[in-house]
Amino acid sequence: MWTYFTDTDTDITPEVAREYGYKLISMPYSVDAKNIYPFVDYEKYDSHAFYDSLRGGVLPTTSAISEEEYIRYFEPEFAAGNDIMYVHFSAAMTMTFNNMNKALEMLKAKYPERKFIGIDTKGITIVSYLIVREIGDMLKSGSTPEEIEEWAKTEVDHYSQYFFADDLKFFRRSGRVGGIAATMGGLIGIRPIIYMSQEGKMESIGKEKGRIKAMDALLKYVEDLGDDIKGHRFIVGHTDAEDLAKEFGAMLKEKFGDDLEIEYVVTNPTAGSHCGPNGVGVAFHSKRR
Repeated sequence: MWTYFTDTDTDITPEVAREYGYKLISMPYSVDAKNIYPFVDYEKYDSHAFYDSLRGGVLPTTSAISEEEYIRYFEPEFAAGNDIMYVHFSAAMTMTFNNMNKALEMLKAKYPERKFIGIDTKGITIVSYLIVREIGDMLKSGSTPEEIEEWAKTEVDHYSQYFFADDLKFFRRSGRVGGIAATMGGLIGIRPIIYMSQEGKMESIGKEKGRIKAMDALLKYVEDLGDDIKGHRFIVGHTDAEDLAKEFGAMLKEKFGDDLEIEYVVTNPTAGSHCGPNGVGVAFHSKRR
């Protein structure tokens, strides 16, 4: 028997996790030196309150979870005779997966007959959300973990994410985005355009003056790279900017047709600690990243 895990950095909520039978690993953020675990320390994510606190000057930090925490998630499954498949956010973005690998090394020595399959979405937030749901659909349709592992070797790179940040101070502090220094320029109103690379890293690929031009840039990426976008979920994410996200959704429908089905997703607080409020992004099936 297999047990399926994902994590909160994929934007998956407990409700969506239950839909597919995923167990949810909580990725923490820290405010005033106190670690907060989404959906563990609270049942419901009040995204507006969280992003309002950032608008008010709160600057959360994030950190890797420990080997011991991974053991607490995984060992009960191995001890019960279950194998594990974990569909997770990008391993290239954090040291947390070094801790996970150390935990797995210990557990495999104790439970040598057990299997573990890790599926790296090479993303975070909405592109990971999109892949986790697509894999969930495959599981519902009867695909095996081994078949999904093989599918992921090529298909993960056919899901793209592009977004813009509204306030550069969050990325300036986090240091998580390659090329961001060249984007900043100290100009008021500049929105960096960021994407998830094939290596699973956030990279700045341009800048626009103002939100409308930033949304135009996102639309152009969808137009240039989109592949069978109506045959897959189409996700618009935001950091407490629902009106702006809906405005971008209207632009997408004007370009691709009113029958384009869009799911709107609010960014989880751990990733949102790096992005800051008022940002918008899009995830879709694509020719390449």
